[in-house]
Amino acid sequence: MPTVPAVPPQPRPPAPAGRPGQPRRTAFAEGAERLRAAATTEPGRLRIIGAVLALLVVAFGAVTAWQTTDRAAAADDVLHSSQPLSSDAADIYRSLADANTAASSGFLAGGQETAAARDRYEKDISTAAAKLVTAAAASDPGSPSEAAISKLNKLLPEYKGLVERARTYNRQGYPVGGAYLRYANDKMQSEMLPAAEDLYKKENNKLRSDYGNATPYPWAAIALGVLVLAALAWAQHRNYRRTNRVLNHGLVGATAFATVVLLWLVVGHSIARAGLNDSYDHGVRSLNVLHDARIASLKARGNENLSLVARGAETITVGDTTYDAFYYDFDKDMKALGKGLTEAERLADDQVGSKPVKAAEGNMTVWKQRHASARTEDENGNYQQALDKVIGAKGATGECFDSVDDNLKTAIAHEQAEFGQAAGDGRDAMTGLPIGAAVLAVLGAAGALLGIGRRLSEYR
Repeated sequence: MPTVPAVPPQPRPPAPAGRPGQPRRTAFAEGAERLRAAATTEPGRLRIIGAVLALLVVAFGAVTAWQTTDRAAAADDVLHSSQPLSSDAADIYRSLADANTAASSGFLAGGQETAAARDRYEKDISTAAAKLVTAAAASDPGSPSEAAISKLNKLLPEYKGLVERARTYNRQGYPVGGAYLRYANDKMQSEMLPAAEDLYKKENNKLRSDYGNATPYPWAAIALGVLVLAALAWAQHRNYRRTNRVLNHGLVGATAFATVVLLWLVVGHSIARAGLNDSYDHGVRSLNVLHDARIASLKARGNENLSLVARGAETITVGDTTYDAFYYDFDKDMKALGKGLTEAERLADDQVGSKPVKAAEGNMTVWKQRHASARTEDENGNYQQALDKVIGAKGATGECFDSVDDNLKTAIAHEQAEFGQAAGDGRDAMTGLPIGAAVLAVLGAAGALLGIGRRLSEYR
């Protein structure tokens, strides 16, 4: 019987990669296909639900930590950086204006300048120089404050040189010393004090910016927290419908952790916001008004002194400019002082804050009366009597000015303490919130995964 030759096995053709003429699907498309296939079974749906819940809880914790960290940092800047720098800028202005006043008071005393006037001038100049060093160290290169600080650092030695030259001529009995002092005053009034005021305004703008960063509600974190709680509630309701079990311990734990974070976020930030707003309304606003009032009193005193210095002085030419007259603006500065004291009394929220302001108002009233008497003496040609009423040992306008300045200093110290207390409380209300939110979010995500894992184990 003939044998039939064996047919060698034919290789199996490769499986088609897809439909003829169609490119191979991407990894994303294949992943989406597997996800759709998994979603057709209950275990697959549970895995998807668990992953989404864990992702939402972690995202909630991350956004909460991020937004509260930014706000806590801004609140700390308000307390330890921008407000102290704003106060330093006000002190620079005050020190420069007071140095100008002390220089004119010493000049009026004649060749024998009093040690008290000299010491006050030197102390003010030293304070301004030290505060400028602090401001320069705290300002960033290219910041808005840098130009004003550089200008003041350049002008301060020039001003000191003019004052020393005026003193030298005054000790020798030369009237030209008055012209030099008026030129120094002009430099102070037209260049230095505007630069100091510009620095003060820029630091206040930085302070307002920090408040603006610290106080807004973290709406993104709050909205995400509400979404997380809604998703967890839906998952537990779904679990109840399918299993008739009221509680899933993992999902309940995740809900508890998310609720704690959301409540901590809302309550903590609300307390912080209230403290910071209080520090601005009853601290910063009062401080700004009091600083302005104190500066107005200093300018009024300087103008009062220089109106007597200008009497009979000769001219002096510096560069292309000749100085021989003094613009007397006492009344304008006293109006600014009165307006500032009225506003400061309105803003004061307790007796301790309003008492020194009221005392300053009384001092101002007496000051204006004594000033009018001194002006009458000067206009009648009684220069020495007018001088005694301005810089005399007793009953002079200088006593009123010193009392106004001391009372304003007391009021500023009180408002500064109130600001520090309120701002510190606001900052402390957010202490631990970023780290706590992150830790609780991780625990909540773990609870959600454990709860879903418990359901998955029933299908094995």
